[in-house]
Amino acid sequence: MSTGVGTTATVQDWRPDILGEGFEQARIDLGPDPDGEGGDVHAVLVRRVVRPEETVVGAVLFVHGFSDYFFQTDLAHHCAARGLAFHALDLRKCGRAREPHQTAHYASDLALYDTELETALTAIAADHPGAPVVVMGHSTGGLVLPLWLDRRRREDRVAPVVGQVLNSPWFDLQGKPVMRGPVTQALRAVSRVQPLRRLDLPVTTVYGDALHVSGRGEWDYDLALRPLAGFPITVGWLNAVRRGHAALHRGLDVGVPSLVLRSDRTSFSRRVTELTDRSDNILDVRQIARWAGCLGGETHVVPVAGARHDVFLSLAEPRAAAYAALDRWLDVHLPADLPTA
Repeated sequence: MSTGVGTTATVQDWRPDILGEGFEQARIDLGPDPDGEGGDVHAVLVRRVVRPEETVVGAVLFVHGFSDYFFQTDLAHHCAARGLAFHALDLRKCGRAREPHQTAHYASDLALYDTELETALTAIAADHPGAPVVVMGHSTGGLVLPLWLDRRRREDRVAPVVGQVLNSPWFDLQGKPVMRGPVTQALRAVSRVQPLRRLDLPVTTVYGDALHVSGRGEWDYDLALRPLAGFPITVGWLNAVRRGHAALHRGLDVGVPSLVLRSDRTSFSRRVTELTDRSDNILDVRQIARWAGCLGGETHVVPVAGARHDVFLSLAEPRAAAYAALDRWLDVHLPADLPTA
């Protein structure tokens, strides 16, 4: 199956999701794996079931980051309380959508995700005709979405998306400058011959321990789908990300207003410190601030004091601040008095 703007795939029937009562999932069949790992690939669309007493004025489509999947039910319930029918994608080879023989989260080109994203929009429209959609992306998902929206805008196909919310989006490669120069150039060469080669990088569970109930955290998510130390990073996948970074840095025009949420500081320590639970342990927030202006159009950036990498999984006070910032932005860009979808 070809990819690109406008392409959709087959959506199977809705069935109960692993999150339990009130959540359903539908498999999106995507056909043969374009990256050649054998067999077919699929994505999984998850929805929070709209309750009889709830009014729908719009919808949300959420996309996770690397070594992640959708489990943030609090975010879904918060959006539903504002009249937003909540949906989330587990992208191909990620989370619910990964088959045992597949390399976790591997894609040779971020544009491959266009098919499941377009299909998700079609499924949302089937459930809620005419509903305006806000897309939300975390970390790598926060890079995937603006690249996709820019491609849609180039084809004059912005609707039904009316805005995007990016939660600590991955806008550049963190680390020393050499990583963004010679190392990036080397990735391009190696990815042509050894795309599935794993990078030998330091392993740490500091961030995972901060989130999961087995450590210091509040959330009981599936460690098979989101390991404490994350999945290995492959050369081909990182090369695809770096190509996405380059496109962003040249300047995008996503065609809709953007809200960018991030922590106010970064701490890359591989051991627990006083900043571990009150900083971004994964990305350099200065890079997020630097490149946010490349999204095009109206962009509002909110540094959330004391927030973690996923601002909606922060400690109670910064988490509340993140939700408050989201609500203020939604009040302007998706007010509750819109006609019912």
